[in-house]
Amino acid sequence: MQFRKDIFWTRFKTISTRCFKLLGVIAFCLFLLSFSDIPYYAYRNLSMEDVQLKSDPKYIVMLGGSGMPSPDGFIRCYYTAQNALLFSGAKIILAHPGNGTDSTHQLKLMAHELIIRGVDSSRISFEPNGFNTHTQAENICVLIGKENLAAPVLLISTPEHMCRALKSFQKQGFLSVGTAPAFDSPLSETQIKNKGKTGKKQVRNIDLRYNLWSYLHYELLVLREYCALAYYKIQGWI
Repeated sequence: MQFRKDIFWTRFKTISTRCFKLLGVIAFCLFLLSFSDIPYYAYRNLSMEDVQLKSDPKYIVMLGGSGMPSPDGFIRCYYTAQNALLFSGAKIILAHPGNGTDSTHQLKLMAHELIIRGVDSSRISFEPNGFNTHTQAENICVLIGKENLAAPVLLISTPEHMCRALKSFQKQGFLSVGTAPAFDSPLSETQIKNKGKTGKKQVRNIDLRYNLWSYLHYELLVLREYCALAYYKIQGWI
């Protein structure tokens, strides 16, 4: 028995060492990759920003994400309000887990954010029962009725989530789906970079100070989303 334990721990240590070395190599490769534009383009490709509707949407669907208040929750509401004002005839569906009748709940906070931006409350409805993108797409299909699956639908979500959202809705039979990825608008280079004339302690090299960390963040978002896409594919949801 002692001999078998020794063999087990020897093999365990060998496998663990190899795994740590492999993780180290992967981390180093990702670090090197962050000095290129590949993470940004991978992130951008997930946004499906080229998928545009040929006619005005009948429904604008906002997928709630992290809810309210949160950075992605506010930016999704902002994009939803902008599109709601642009397409004044579209109905708005807010999708986020929870009880839509509770005035303190996330959905009410999202609706309030739209209303203060000029959106008529009568246009807003809730989908509070879906707990992921797949079930939200299923429930919205029931909500609008299968006879309306050919109606144009505009999806609003964060850029990295848009590919999975689009494929989930198409899987449910929606025939005309467009995308409005909620990109943020960072400060321009001229606003943060030191030109060497003012004497202020501003950034001298934005590539190292900002781009590096932004691209590392993009890598995490993209890797996480690729894993989610793989899971949805295995489940047959996309």
